[in-house]
Amino acid sequence: MAKQEEVFKKLISHCKEYAFVFPSSEIYDGLGAVYDYAQNGVELKNNIKRYWWESMTLLHDNVVGIDSAIFMHPEIWKASGHVDAFNDPLIDNKDSKKRYRADVLIEDHLAKIDDKIAKEVEKAAKRFGDSFDEEMYKQTNPRVMGYIEQRNAIHERFSTYLNDSDYEALRNLILELDIVCPISGTKNWTEIRQFNLMFATEMGSTADSSFKVYLRPETAQGIFVNYLSVQKTGRMKIPFGIAQIGKAFRNEIVARQFIFRMREFEQMEMQFFVRPGTELEWYEKWKDIRMKWHQALGFGAENYRFHDHEKLAHYANAAADIEFKMPFGFKEVEGIHSRTDFDLSRHEEFSKKKLRYFDPELNDSYIPYVVETSIGVDRMFLSILAASYAEEDCGEGDTRVVLRLPAALAPVKLAVLPLVRKDGLPEKAQEVMEMLKYDFACRYDEKDSIGKRYRRQDAIGTPFCITLDHQSLEDNTVTIRYRDDMTQERVAIERLHGIIAEKVSMKSLLKKLK
Repeated sequence: MAKQEEVFKKLISHCKEYAFVFPSSEIYDGLGAVYDYAQNGVELKNNIKRYWWESMTLLHDNVVGIDSAIFMHPEIWKASGHVDAFNDPLIDNKDSKKRYRADVLIEDHLAKIDDKIAKEVEKAAKRFGDSFDEEMYKQTNPRVMGYIEQRNAIHERFSTYLNDSDYEALRNLILELDIVCPISGTKNWTEIRQFNLMFATEMGSTADSSFKVYLRPETAQGIFVNYLSVQKTGRMKIPFGIAQIGKAFRNEIVARQFIFRMREFEQMEMQFFVRPGTELEWYEKWKDIRMKWHQALGFGAENYRFHDHEKLAHYANAAADIEFKMPFGFKEVEGIHSRTDFDLSRHEEFSKKKLRYFDPELNDSYIPYVVETSIGVDRMFLSILAASYAEEDCGEGDTRVVLRLPAALAPVKLAVLPLVRKDGLPEKAQEVMEMLKYDFACRYDEKDSIGKRYRRQDAIGTPFCITLDHQSLEDNTVTIRYRDDMTQERVAIERLHGIIAEKVSMKSLLKKLK
């Protein structure tokens, strides 16, 4: 675990050094849990959003997109339940004066038990080799059985207290488990209280005429209030979906782990409208679709898992997270929820407008049920960087840091590098740039030795480096260097477009999903 924490610190440092993520307002000493995406980061982020958007709107004939406003009528948040129910259980440590989410403290404790189980299994797997049966080992080894029994007992109580909003019992469980503040090391905890996560502001030209509005804590409500307009103008038939990418804002109690939990973040959400009674079937289908989307990136199926929610939100009858193995453990990157007809029913009640769909096959009108997929762009960004980051020994005392980003998502697709800054090589290199820059994100670099330039491109995840030398002037060939294995190949300049396009196109990634 300590090694993984060290890797995470290096990754954060790498993000700043190589222009992926900067602390916001840094010249004014920063602003807590707010970050800016730098020149390489914004390209990677945009490519992630494009991968999601095209997978939704191009591969599904019945999914369309919108872009709703951040400011919305305040009554919307009353109807959605956010004014009354969008709360986290807050607890303070009296000695460190630090604030925590009570549920996260217990989840972290459970994660430590999971780590103990995983270490026992890992040791046994090495000892028994190919004959090792993990499930049998968990069911027969006394030490592992004890850990599992302990975890299940805590988990059952935790789930019950959380679902019942029994905060006194939740606090007593924290004390019973000897959970201490990471800063002070003490158990001097306050009582648990609810904390609403919405940012509020005022809208209006004068103090007398202003009224309270909220920065949206999610993008879903913008879809719900537009659902009927989209359905009618697009002549959409159930089932159909509406996708949206946009900013959301939450006044998090504990914003931590770099860009994993921030107060300003971006979501990619799709609400899928279905007939009542079919929602759980569609819920399972979308779980499969979304997991396949993640695994198509090639980071290994073993690094993903589903996690069913301990406590269902007030609008859901089923919910699961897709978790990815971050340097700090398995964490949520996407949620799939069966939201029932809660949202549309509430908006119909509060707005006094009919939001029903007439189903010609049933000859009946009804409020559709909704299956939601919601993914955090920033968390997805972090998971991709964490999975791609590697430190390698290249032999003879040489090392490199490389980002093995999926080629379609890489911020720079190729770098054009003249071997020397003379003899017409820079001019020839610029000709290659001119030929390729309209189709691919290219970078030109002529500073330092060729080896140092390769290392710079490895560090930002550039899949291809194109090097021009004196032979290039004679026969119109270049050396193409491949990032992942550092092999080199001599190819004609006229072949470059085809070689690169095959690897870096979004189409190649989307085809894995069919």
